[in-house]
Amino acid sequence: MKERVLIVDDEKDIVKMLEYNLKKEGYITYSAFDGEEALNQVAAKKPDIIILDLMLPKIDGLEVCKTIKKDDELAFIPVIMLTAKTQEADKVAGLEIGADDYITKPFSPRELIARVKAVLRRVKEKDRAPQIFNIGKLMVDLSKITVTVNNTAVDLTSKEFELLAALIKARGRVLSREYLLDNIWGYDNAIDIQTRTVDVHIMALRRKLKSEAKRIITVKNYGYKFKIE
Repeated sequence: MKERVLIVDDEKDIVKMLEYNLKKEGYITYSAFDGEEALNQVAAKKPDIIILDLMLPKIDGLEVCKTIKKDDELAFIPVIMLTAKTQEADKVAGLEIGADDYITKPFSPRELIARVKAVLRRVKEKDRAPQIFNIGKLMVDLSKITVTVNNTAVDLTSKEFELLAALIKARGRVLSREYLLDNIWGYDNAIDIQTRTVDVHIMALRRKLKSEAKRIITVKNYGYKFKIE
């Protein structure tokens, strides 16, 4: 089955160029030219992935992404942000609200398609993995994106959830901060985002996990591991 890509950008030349290159790779493409049209297309088409410009008419890209990630029926759709904004704060803002990757303009179509393939591959790998982990008083459901401690729901941000899932799936293996940045924030973003980002998210995660926070072990000068036993 061909995968479907929604391209959202108000620059028609960029949309045409992406449509041409993605179709050559076998993807089905849809397009939208402002934030309002993007949300309508996402709800109607439910694409497999969205390439989303940040600076859009009517509703900007950050608001579009935020709306999608808050909708239980749409939150699973991965989003690659595509923008001329290059400041670290802009990238962090996009990634914090749930974007899966971030590419700045000007960009190489080959690189963008490689990113699309990588994000879709990550989504498929998640689908194949075990979906529910019960560890002590902690229960993590990867399919429903829910966490409970002692049967009480824990409200995590998308990045906190992805960090916890990565540590659990590593089954005791130590994951470096760089590895976590590469796999959760995306490789190019890891160049720009300080490794302290991981530490800040781990700190928040521990605070929310309360009695089960002890399972996240700091490995000095390297990273973190999750204690299963």
